[in-house]
Amino acid sequence: MQPLPPGGAEGIRRLSAVLGTEPLPLDPERGVEQPRAVARIDESLCIGCTLCIQACPVDAIAGAAKQMHTIIPELCTGCDLCVPPCPVDCIDMVPVTGERTGWDAWTQEQADAAHARYVARKQRLVREREENDARLAAKAAAKLQALQAEAAASDAERAAQERKRAIIQPPSNGRARSSRLPAAAPRRRRPATLAAAPAATTTTNRSNQDNERSQVPCAVRDPARGHSRAGH
Repeated sequence: MQPLPPGGAEGIRRLSAVLGTEPLPLDPERGVEQPRAVARIDESLCIGCTLCIQACPVDAIAGAAKQMHTIIPELCTGCDLCVPPCPVDCIDMVPVTGERTGWDAWTQEQADAAHARYVARKQRLVREREENDARLAAKAAAKLQALQAEAAASDAERAAQERKRAIIQPPSNGRARSSRLPAAAPRRRRPATLAAAPAATTTTNRSNQDNERSQVPCAVRDPARGHSRAGH
């Protein structure tokens, strides 16, 4: 188990008891035990980019695109996840629990409520994604129906309709896509006698070249005189 700062020494002790291991001291390289903080947005600097809203795991930030954002203090868990994405550095973390740090900075009710909001947000994101997919599918079906109702007066219009249909209704698998592609031209096979001819010619040419090289004197350097002399 990695001794991390959010739960403090008391959180480490409780987790070690659950896992049946010896509690380890808090690793200072991973942070220090400190009071629970709440995020605060400088609304005069906020540009409404919504990056902090997307990062917040408990939906504790209210706002809209190109509109001012604000933190709901009662919902903020102080996780700091909204700070790094902010492009204008307008978010600060303000301690709110005084001398109470780590595990003591939370009540059980606050922890349960934060967990419930975290789960609710995950469910909302899944629901919104499914609703968006269904909306896009319905829109595509309506366009396809309208396209099928149009009468093509020429080959050019029919070709344009086919292109639109391919965009609106993509193939469900690779086989359907490949069936619309033009068939590749069959490869022409060379006769066996012609295919073997180049290899024989190459062998003959190499033999002739070797014979010619054996008749030509080669240049050999004489180390004593520092120049080349002809030799066989």
